[in-house]
Amino acid sequence: MSDYEQAIRELKTATDEVKRFAEASTTELRNLGKVTEETKASADKALAEMNGLSARLADIEQKAARAGQEGARETRSLGQRFIENDEVKAAIGAGDRFKGRLTVEMRAITSGSSTGSSGTTGLVVADRQPGIVQATPDRRMTIRGLLMPGTTQSGAIDYVRETLFTNNAAPVAENPSANKPQSELKFDLVTLGVKTIAHFVMASRQILADAPMLASYVDGRLRYGLALKEEDQLLNGDGTGQNLNGLMNQATAYAQPAGVNAKTETMIDRLRLAMLQATLAEFPATGHVLHPTDWTSIEMTKDAQGRYIFANPTGLAGPVLWGLPVAESLSMKAGNFLTGAFAYAAQIFDREDATVTISTEDRDNFVKNMVTILAEERMALAVYRPQALIKGTFATSAAGG
Repeated sequence: MSDYEQAIRELKTATDEVKRFAEASTTELRNLGKVTEETKASADKALAEMNGLSARLADIEQKAARAGQEGARETRSLGQRFIENDEVKAAIGAGDRFKGRLTVEMRAITSGSSTGSSGTTGLVVADRQPGIVQATPDRRMTIRGLLMPGTTQSGAIDYVRETLFTNNAAPVAENPSANKPQSELKFDLVTLGVKTIAHFVMASRQILADAPMLASYVDGRLRYGLALKEEDQLLNGDGTGQNLNGLMNQATAYAQPAGVNAKTETMIDRLRLAMLQATLAEFPATGHVLHPTDWTSIEMTKDAQGRYIFANPTGLAGPVLWGLPVAESLSMKAGNFLTGAFAYAAQIFDREDATVTISTEDRDNFVKNMVTILAEERMALAVYRPQALIKGTFATSAAGG
């Protein structure tokens, strides 16, 4: 008798026992007006035993579902199938009395369909590893974390931007004969539309129902796809059509500040001068964004004796240059940089966080047993102070000194 059959038999016995105590309790309550302590204790014990057996049976069923009864049958070896054959059992039982030839059909061993290029059959079963191997690993996103967060309930963002401040403040006499100096302020109303980032995939209803892990994997990859495109849009969006107007598109171009004696700039020099440019605009920088290749070139810069200038290969400190954190992003084009006061310069407005929707009503999904899995988010990017962001290239600068 298998464990499953034994569990069913024991559960039936326990269930009958619980029913018996339930009937006894009803009789005592009718005749005595209460249930005796002995009956209550016995009923509780029987109920606990029934619950335990029910849990055991559920566990056996889950294990059987995972392994698959068909799979279990297919994984029997040729030898196991041979000795379990009824004719073979009879021959073995006959012992020395058996004479003649015995042929056992073993077609099932080799007729199993192979899967993929591994040649897997019922005789040779592949060792299925858990999880799914991604075509590309998840990339670490950095740009969103640099900016001021925000939310909106509207489809558009309005904000007032100062375009001119003429400061004519000056000392004046206590009773001036002429008018006091007048300063000037000008503003523009800027309107930003909320943009949508979205994509979808098609999947069969059966595979999502049969493999919940796959459903969650698809969900996660769709969300990752949104985050990947968001990173690129925040940094490089050109503002046309449905694109965000990204940081690089609005940042101020690097220009060596006047009064600095730096005829031949290295990459390290240029980033320090970009910091100075932001400071002179009265927006002291808080960080840099670089492509990993450029940051590696800077970290590997050595002096004339071959010693690293900035990096300590055994150090545990995060990437820092000129006292400011460095955010590495593959969305930044190699050979370019962005330095600035990010949280002060720009803000993200989330209209709708990333959501995943599954629909069976899209097009002819119903008749094809397909589902459409859609992921989308809505957001806007406001760059309040373009002069707080300095962009440039390393085209004419060397890595080190």
